[in-house]
Amino acid sequence: MTDTPHPLELRIQNLTKTYKNGVKALDGVSLVIPRGLYGLLGPNGAGKSTLMRTIATLQEPDSGTIRFGALDVLAQKEEVRKLLGYLPQDFGVYPRVSAEEMLDHLALLKGITQNKERRDVVHAMLHRVNLWDHRRKALTGFSGGMRQRFGIAQALLADPRLLIVDEPTAGLDPGERNRFYNLLAEIGENVVVILSTHIVQDVMELCRNMAIIHQGRVLFAGPPDAAVASLAGRVWTRSIERDQIEAFKLRMQVISHKLVAGQPQIHVLASEAPEPGFVAVQPDLEDVFFANIAGIDAR
Repeated sequence: MTDTPHPLELRIQNLTKTYKNGVKALDGVSLVIPRGLYGLLGPNGAGKSTLMRTIATLQEPDSGTIRFGALDVLAQKEEVRKLLGYLPQDFGVYPRVSAEEMLDHLALLKGITQNKERRDVVHAMLHRVNLWDHRRKALTGFSGGMRQRFGIAQALLADPRLLIVDEPTAGLDPGERNRFYNLLAEIGENVVVILSTHIVQDVMELCRNMAIIHQGRVLFAGPPDAAVASLAGRVWTRSIERDQIEAFKLRMQVISHKLVAGQPQIHVLASEAPEPGFVAVQPDLEDVFFANIAGIDAR
Protein backbone atom coordinates (compact mmCIF):
# COMPACT_ATOMS: atom_id res chain seq x y z
CA MET A 1 0.00 0.00 0.00
CA THR A 2 1.47 3.38 -1.01
CA ASP A 3 1.85 6.25 1.41
CA THR A 4 -0.37 8.96 -0.10
CA PRO A 5 0.43 12.44 1.24
CA HIS A 6 -2.44 14.41 2.78
CA PRO A 7 -3.74 16.95 0.24
CA LEU A 8 -3.16 19.74 2.77
CA GLU A 9 0.31 18.81 3.95
CA LEU A 10 3.62 20.33 2.93
CA ARG A 11 6.68 18.06 2.99
CA ILE A 12 10.17 19.55 2.73
CA GLN A 13 13.16 17.22 2.51
CA ASN A 14 16.88 17.98 2.61
CA LEU A 15 16.54 21.48 1.16
CA THR A 16 19.85 23.30 0.63
CA LYS A 17 20.74 26.71 -0.77
CA THR A 18 24.12 28.46 -0.87
CA TYR A 19 24.38 31.92 -2.40
CA LYS A 20 27.22 33.08 -4.63
CA ASN A 21 28.82 34.98 -1.74
CA GLY A 22 29.22 31.67 0.11
CA VAL A 23 26.39 32.15 2.60
CA LYS A 24 24.64 28.83 3.25
CA ALA A 25 21.04 30.00 3.73
CA LEU A 26 19.52 26.50 3.92
CA ASP A 27 21.45 23.51 5.23
CA GLY A 28 19.50 20.26 4.85
CA VAL A 29 16.11 21.60 5.96
CA SER A 30 13.45 18.91 6.40
CA LEU A 31 9.96 19.66 7.76
CA VAL A 32 6.44 18.25 7.62
CA ILE A 33 3.90 21.08 7.85
CA PRO A 34 0.27 20.00 8.38
CA ARG A 35 -2.94 21.93 7.91
CA GLY A 36 -3.30 24.81 10.33
CA LEU A 37 -1.01 27.55 11.57
CA TYR A 38 2.67 26.61 11.58
CA GLY A 39 5.23 28.95 13.10
CA LEU A 40 8.68 29.28 11.60
CA LEU A 41 10.68 31.03 14.28
CA GLY A 42 14.22 32.34 13.96
CA PRO A 43 16.39 35.44 14.27
CA ASN A 44 16.95 37.77 11.33
CA GLY A 45 19.25 36.11 8.82
CA ALA A 46 18.33 32.57 9.94
CA GLY A 47 17.21 31.48 6.46
CA LYS A 48 13.47 31.92 6.96
CA SER A 49 12.91 34.24 3.98
CA THR A 50 15.00 32.00 1.71
CA LEU A 51 12.86 29.04 2.70
CA MET A 52 9.64 31.02 2.18
CA ARG A 53 10.73 32.24 -1.26
CA THR A 54 11.65 28.70 -2.26
CA ILE A 55 8.29 27.29 -1.16
CA ALA A 56 6.59 30.19 -2.99
CA THR A 57 8.34 29.10 -6.25
CA LEU A 58 10.33 32.36 -6.48
CA GLN A 59 13.79 30.79 -6.34
CA GLU A 60 15.43 27.42 -6.84
CA PRO A 61 17.24 25.45 -4.14
CA ASP A 62 20.54 23.74 -4.84
CA SER A 63 19.04 20.39 -3.83
CA GLY A 64 16.12 18.84 -2.00
CA THR A 65 12.39 18.36 -2.60
CA ILE A 66 9.13 20.08 -1.65
CA ARG A 67 5.73 18.45 -2.06
CA PHE A 68 2.31 19.96 -1.38
CA GLY A 69 -0.05 17.02 -1.32
CA ALA A 70 0.45 15.31 -4.68
CA LEU A 71 2.16 18.34 -6.25
CA ASP A 72 5.91 18.57 -6.77
CA VAL A 73 6.39 22.24 -5.83
CA LEU A 74 9.71 22.64 -7.64
CA ALA A 75 8.55 20.96 -10.85
CA GLN A 76 4.88 22.09 -10.99
CA LYS A 77 5.25 25.78 -10.18
CA GLU A 78 2.23 27.00 -12.15
CA GLU A 79 -0.08 24.49 -10.46
CA VAL A 80 1.27 25.47 -7.05
CA ARG A 81 0.79 29.19 -7.75
CA LYS A 82 -2.93 28.60 -8.33
CA LEU A 83 -3.17 27.40 -4.72
CA LEU A 84 -0.76 29.88 -3.17
CA GLY A 85 -1.11 33.13 -1.25
CA TYR A 86 2.11 34.93 -0.34
CA LEU A 87 2.86 37.99 1.78
CA PRO A 88 6.61 38.73 1.61
CA GLN A 89 8.46 41.01 4.01
CA ASP A 90 8.69 43.72 1.36
CA PHE A 91 6.34 44.09 -1.58
CA GLY A 92 5.93 46.73 -4.26
CA VAL A 93 2.72 48.31 -5.52
CA TYR A 94 1.72 50.96 -8.05
CA PRO A 95 1.71 53.95 -5.68
CA ARG A 96 -0.90 56.13 -7.42
CA VAL A 97 -3.47 53.34 -7.78
CA SER A 98 -6.21 52.99 -5.18
CA ALA A 99 -6.46 49.92 -2.95
CA GLU A 100 -9.70 48.85 -4.63
CA GLU A 101 -8.29 49.21 -8.16
CA MET A 102 -5.11 47.33 -7.27
CA LEU A 103 -6.97 44.46 -5.63
CA ASP A 104 -9.28 44.26 -8.64
CA HIS A 105 -6.25 44.03 -10.95
CA LEU A 106 -4.63 41.33 -8.80
CA ALA A 107 -7.87 39.35 -8.59
CA LEU A 108 -8.06 39.40 -12.39
CA LEU A 109 -4.50 38.09 -12.60
CA LYS A 110 -5.46 35.30 -10.20
CA GLY A 111 -8.15 34.14 -12.60
CA ILE A 112 -11.32 35.78 -11.23
CA THR A 113 -12.54 36.98 -14.65
CA GLN A 114 -16.26 37.57 -14.03
CA ASN A 115 -16.77 41.26 -13.20
CA LYS A 116 -19.49 40.82 -10.55
CA GLU A 117 -17.71 37.93 -8.84
CA ARG A 118 -14.44 39.89 -8.81
CA ARG A 119 -16.12 43.01 -7.42
CA ASP A 120 -17.79 40.97 -4.67
CA VAL A 121 -14.50 39.26 -3.76
CA VAL A 122 -12.59 42.56 -3.65
CA HIS A 123 -15.24 44.31 -1.56
CA ALA A 124 -15.45 41.40 0.88
CA MET A 125 -11.67 41.38 1.25
CA LEU A 126 -11.50 45.13 1.88
CA HIS A 127 -14.04 44.69 4.69
CA ARG A 128 -12.17 41.67 6.03
CA VAL A 129 -8.89 43.54 6.48
CA ASN A 130 -10.56 46.77 7.67
CA LEU A 131 -9.65 48.85 4.61
CA TRP A 132 -13.14 49.50 3.25
CA ASP A 133 -13.18 53.14 4.33
CA HIS A 134 -9.82 53.65 2.58
CA ARG A 135 -10.62 51.71 -0.60
CA ARG A 136 -10.38 54.75 -2.89
CA LYS A 137 -7.23 56.10 -1.31
CA ALA A 138 -3.98 55.85 -3.31
CA LEU A 139 -1.62 53.24 -1.90
CA THR A 140 1.15 55.83 -1.70
CA GLY A 141 -0.80 57.53 1.11
CA PHE A 142 -1.13 54.37 3.20
CA SER A 143 0.52 54.09 6.61
CA GLY A 144 2.78 51.11 7.31
CA GLY A 145 -0.02 49.22 9.02
CA MET A 146 -2.52 49.93 6.23
CA ARG A 147 0.02 48.84 3.64
CA GLN A 148 0.56 45.58 5.54
CA ARG A 149 -3.19 44.97 5.67
CA PHE A 150 -3.34 45.51 1.92
CA GLY A 151 -0.59 42.91 1.54
CA ILE A 152 -2.63 40.47 3.61
CA ALA A 153 -5.69 41.14 1.42
CA GLN A 154 -3.84 40.39 -1.84
CA ALA A 155 -2.42 37.18 -0.32
CA LEU A 156 -5.93 35.95 0.51
CA LEU A 157 -7.46 36.56 -2.90
CA ALA A 158 -8.79 33.42 -4.63
CA ASP A 159 -8.93 31.39 -1.38
CA PRO A 160 -5.39 29.94 -1.28
CA ARG A 161 -4.81 26.41 0.02
CA LEU A 162 -1.25 27.30 1.01
CA LEU A 163 -0.66 30.69 2.64
CA ILE A 164 2.83 32.02 3.40
CA VAL A 165 3.23 35.16 5.51
CA ASP A 166 6.75 36.48 6.16
CA GLU A 167 7.08 38.79 9.21
CA PRO A 168 3.40 39.81 8.83
CA THR A 169 2.94 41.90 11.98
CA ALA A 170 5.70 44.39 11.14
CA GLY A 171 4.26 47.90 11.24
CA LEU A 172 0.96 46.88 12.85
CA ASP A 173 -0.30 48.61 15.97
CA PRO A 174 -1.67 46.39 18.81
CA GLY A 175 -5.26 46.61 17.58
CA GLU A 176 -4.32 45.75 14.00
CA ARG A 177 -2.10 42.96 15.24
CA ASN A 178 -4.97 41.38 17.18
CA ARG A 179 -7.26 41.61 14.15
CA PHE A 180 -4.58 39.96 12.07
CA TYR A 181 -4.19 37.17 14.65
CA ASN A 182 -7.93 36.50 14.54
CA LEU A 183 -7.92 36.49 10.74
CA LEU A 184 -5.02 34.03 10.57
CA ALA A 185 -6.63 31.75 13.17
CA GLU A 186 -9.84 31.68 11.12
CA ILE A 187 -8.01 30.93 7.86
CA GLY A 188 -5.78 28.31 9.46
CA GLU A 189 -8.68 25.99 10.23
CA ASN A 190 -8.88 24.91 6.59
CA VAL A 191 -5.52 25.58 4.91
CA VAL A 192 -1.78 25.33 5.50
CA VAL A 193 -0.54 28.67 6.89
CA ILE A 194 3.19 29.22 7.40
CA LEU A 195 3.92 32.13 9.70
CA SER A 196 7.56 33.15 9.45
CA THR A 197 8.63 35.50 12.24
CA HIS A 198 11.30 36.40 14.77
CA ILE A 199 8.60 37.44 17.27
CA VAL A 200 8.10 34.63 19.78
CA GLN A 201 4.72 36.02 20.90
CA ASP A 202 3.30 35.54 17.39
CA VAL A 203 4.00 31.81 17.55
CA MET A 204 2.90 31.47 21.19
CA GLU A 205 -0.50 32.99 20.49
CA LEU A 206 -1.26 31.38 17.14
CA CYS A 207 0.49 28.13 16.33
CA ARG A 208 -0.07 24.52 17.34
CA ASN A 209 3.12 23.43 15.58
CA MET A 210 6.40 25.22 14.96
CA ALA A 211 10.03 24.97 14.00
CA ILE A 212 13.06 26.95 15.12
CA ILE A 213 15.55 27.69 12.35
CA HIS A 214 19.00 29.21 12.79
CA GLN A 215 21.92 29.52 10.36
CA GLY A 216 19.93 27.58 7.78
CA ARG A 217 19.32 24.54 10.01
CA VAL A 218 16.22 23.27 11.83
CA LEU A 219 17.02 23.17 15.56
CA PHE A 220 13.58 22.12 16.78
CA ALA A 221 10.27 21.01 15.26
CA GLY A 222 7.12 20.17 17.19
CA PRO A 223 4.31 21.64 19.33
CA PRO A 224 5.26 24.78 21.30
CA ASP A 225 3.56 23.42 24.45
CA ALA A 226 5.69 20.28 24.40
CA ALA A 227 8.85 22.32 23.95
CA VAL A 228 7.98 24.55 26.92
CA ALA A 229 7.00 21.56 29.08
CA SER A 230 10.41 19.99 28.48
CA LEU A 231 12.00 22.86 30.44
CA ALA A 232 9.65 22.64 33.45
CA GLY A 233 11.53 22.93 36.74
CA ARG A 234 14.84 23.71 35.02
CA VAL A 235 14.76 27.48 34.39
CA TRP A 236 16.14 29.81 37.07
CA THR A 237 16.43 33.57 37.20
CA ARG A 238 18.07 36.35 39.19
CA SER A 239 19.02 39.98 38.80
CA ILE A 240 22.72 40.73 38.36
CA GLU A 241 24.99 43.66 37.68
CA ARG A 242 25.66 44.59 34.07
CA ASP A 243 29.36 43.75 34.30
CA GLN A 244 28.63 40.22 35.64
CA ILE A 245 26.90 38.84 32.52
CA GLU A 246 30.01 37.36 30.88
CA ALA A 247 31.20 35.79 34.15
CA PHE A 248 27.85 34.02 34.59
CA LYS A 249 28.01 32.78 31.00
CA LEU A 250 31.37 31.18 31.69
CA ARG A 251 30.14 29.04 34.59
CA MET A 252 26.46 28.44 33.80
CA GLN A 253 24.14 27.63 30.90
CA VAL A 254 22.73 31.13 30.46
CA ILE A 255 19.67 31.00 28.18
CA SER A 256 19.09 34.74 27.93
CA HIS A 257 19.49 38.09 29.63
CA LYS A 258 17.36 41.21 29.44
CA LEU A 259 16.75 44.44 31.30
CA VAL A 260 13.91 44.50 33.82
CA ALA A 261 13.32 47.98 35.32
CA GLY A 262 16.83 48.89 34.18
CA GLN A 263 18.46 45.89 35.92
CA PRO A 264 19.92 42.94 33.94
CA GLN A 265 18.08 39.68 34.62
CA ILE A 266 19.37 36.32 33.44
CA HIS A 267 17.64 33.00 32.78
CA VAL A 268 19.75 29.91 33.43
CA LEU A 269 19.08 26.26 32.57
CA ALA A 270 19.92 23.90 35.46
CA SER A 271 18.41 20.89 37.24
CA GLU A 272 18.59 22.78 40.55
CA ALA A 273 19.33 26.31 41.74
CA PRO A 274 22.86 26.94 40.41
CA GLU A 275 23.81 29.39 43.18
CA PRO A 276 22.16 31.22 46.09
CA GLY A 277 19.95 34.04 44.88
CA PHE A 278 18.40 32.16 41.97
CA VAL A 279 14.65 31.44 41.99
CA ALA A 280 12.70 29.04 39.80
CA VAL A 281 10.66 30.61 37.01
CA GLN A 282 7.93 29.18 34.80
CA PRO A 283 9.53 28.54 31.38
CA ASP A 284 8.03 29.96 28.22
CA LEU A 285 8.66 29.76 24.50
CA GLU A 286 11.29 32.49 24.69
CA ASP A 287 13.35 30.20 26.91
CA VAL A 288 13.01 27.40 24.35
CA PHE A 289 13.95 29.75 21.53
CA PHE A 290 17.01 31.26 23.17
CA ALA A 291 18.23 27.89 24.49
CA ASN A 292 18.17 26.45 20.97
CA ILE A 293 19.79 29.51 19.40
CA ALA A 294 22.54 29.42 22.04
CA GLY A 295 23.21 25.77 21.26
CA ILE A 296 22.20 24.60 24.76
CA ASP A 297 20.94 21.01 24.90
CA ALA A 298 17.57 21.54 26.60
CA ARG A 299 16.41 17.93 26.45
